[in-house]
Amino acid sequence: MNFWDQRFSEPGYKYGLRPNAFLQEQVSRLSPASRILVPGDGEGRNGVWLAEQGHVVTSVDYSEVGLRKARELAESRGVALATECIDLTDWAPVANSLDAVVLIYTHLPAAIRQKTHRALAQGLRAGGWLILEAFHPQQLSYASGGPKDIDMLYTPEQLNADFDGLLTPVLAWHGETLLDEGPGHQGKAHVTRWMGQYKIGRASCRERVFSSV
Repeated sequence: MNFWDQRFSEPGYKYGLRPNAFLQEQVSRLSPASRILVPGDGEGRNGVWLAEQGHVVTSVDYSEVGLRKARELAESRGVALATECIDLTDWAPVANSLDAVVLIYTHLPAAIRQKTHRALAQGLRAGGWLILEAFHPQQLSYASGGPKDIDMLYTPEQLNADFDGLLTPVLAWHGETLLDEGPGHQGKAHVTRWMGQYKIGRASCRERVFSSV
């Protein structure tokens, strides 16, 4: 049993049942019945909610325990959710097969972060969206959750570099927010939000200027 299996074996849902607030704000950008991949979806709160909005969702995670709870949640809500237990280190979606990739607190080690991010982005079709929220390095000063290893925390500049030449950036921001996501994410937090779109003739991320705090 790996670390995440142990964590998700605890009673209840570690990060709650409600979807991420930033994801809720951005979902209107997606076309009806979009084909969406949710890597690191854990117990399924975001994937199930997206399925409730009428999308075709695949949730992938390293924890079979988490995915079992995700399937149970989907069944209780009366929606279909495909799941796959995988290690993102050596996995990638089929190229040009997705309308969106949703990465909500999917923190990857620095050694594989860029390679994995680029592989996920290459699964998008033209016009497809990548929506990401993660903890910023300044989160180490907060007690509301997240990795304690600074190499697993993301800055907008790192994400700009990760997706450079693949996605046209729409948002690259970091700042303080208030989290209410189960017992795992509670209170003030410092997060990074990044969004990009896969387009023909994609612009370099370095050509765009973004506001941050």
